[in-house]
Amino acid sequence: MRGLRSGRVLYSHNAGKNMKPASTMKLVPTAAALDAFGPDDRLRTTVETAGRLDGMGRILGDVYLVGRGDPNLSGRFTDGRITAGFEALAEALKAQGVRRIEGRLVGHEGLFKGDRRGDDWAWGDLVWWYGAEVSALAFNDNSADLKIIPGDRAGDPVLVERNPVSSYYRVVSTATTSPAGMAADLRLERPLGSNLIRISGTFPMGLTPWQNSVALEDPARYAATVFGEVLAARGIVVSGAVETSSDPLPPGVRVLATHDGQPLSEVLKAVNKPSQNLHAEMLLRLLGARVKGDGTVESGHAAVEEFLLRSGVHPEQWALQDGSGLSRSDLLSAHEMVSLLVAMDRHRWADVFRASLPIAGVDGTLKNRMRGTPAEGRVIAKTGTIRHANALAGYVTPRSGERLVFYIVSNHNTVSGAEVTGAIDQVCNLLVGR
Repeated sequence: MRGLRSGRVLYSHNAGKNMKPASTMKLVPTAAALDAFGPDDRLRTTVETAGRLDGMGRILGDVYLVGRGDPNLSGRFTDGRITAGFEALAEALKAQGVRRIEGRLVGHEGLFKGDRRGDDWAWGDLVWWYGAEVSALAFNDNSADLKIIPGDRAGDPVLVERNPVSSYYRVVSTATTSPAGMAADLRLERPLGSNLIRISGTFPMGLTPWQNSVALEDPARYAATVFGEVLAARGIVVSGAVETSSDPLPPGVRVLATHDGQPLSEVLKAVNKPSQNLHAEMLLRLLGARVKGDGTVESGHAAVEEFLLRSGVHPEQWALQDGSGLSRSDLLSAHEMVSLLVAMDRHRWADVFRASLPIAGVDGTLKNRMRGTPAEGRVIAKTGTIRHANALAGYVTPRSGERLVFYIVSNHNTVSGAEVTGAIDQVCNLLVGR
């Protein structure tokens, strides 16, 4: 813990020891991306072709849906309309008179290279949204949103709602409704390498609907498939197959339609407040692509290290494997994490960085923590949670005295996570004062 005005270290314990940061790791690529790109930068998705548009409204050739790292082709900023971006692109094609594509629809993801998942992400994480594959062309967080609702009577099949409704994936449910008062016993499986989701078990009457998002394989193909379905709904027929490519775009391509994402200031909020793993991973690879000319994890980390050194942070002993903290091999020290937070508090876009962090008792992953305590609204910080590790990193505005920066991390916990986070919250309340 350090005073932001004086720079004085007020408390330190094992500050030089490398620890698993969990999702506090996201502070590293989000800070580096803000420094490199600025808060107003927007990521663009385009529809391109080298084919000719003839007088009958036919594009004579393949059409490419080109991803450039926008993580928010979803309903996040469009009142839940997850295909809104694709709808706008389709309308732009229709306005140009396009009625048919005499070729393939290709999801292009060539900006990013290398593995789509972290080296040591846990197998159990890969089924869910927080373990989704990484691609430069991402749609709906590369996941399908499911809602399970009990039937009217015991023994009835449960109702499964899915969004988007797409041919890209299937849901097979044998789950039934159980009597009110019983414990839910739902089971969901999506085997690796498959986009078939199986639901079984029981779900009791009167229970609040179960909702979650299931990661899907091959994100660029998922995006291109749904885009093709949106085109068809607007009367634009694609005669060829849906495919994907990471090869260079063909010579002579021209842009037919564009979709600009949210400014980076909003992108960062969508990373840090809910702790969105996929988005952090995309930012890391985007740093590699733009700063080092190579959209890999390794180049992303090289760009991050250069930023950290310029900022007065010394990560020489750190071991960083991904951008999200989902890896169990990420290691960093409290001393240097605090140094990063101090540097970002003095950064020209410090307000933007701080605005991306959860506020205690108000929003994000701190919405239900420290509510009704002295720390409510006075702690803005990034949470971190993986099995046997909990962390919190950010800023405190005490009731008196100078503002503080802190990093609290606990590894190899054998008690419940709730007990650890409760202790962390008590420390935050002590920092605020009464």
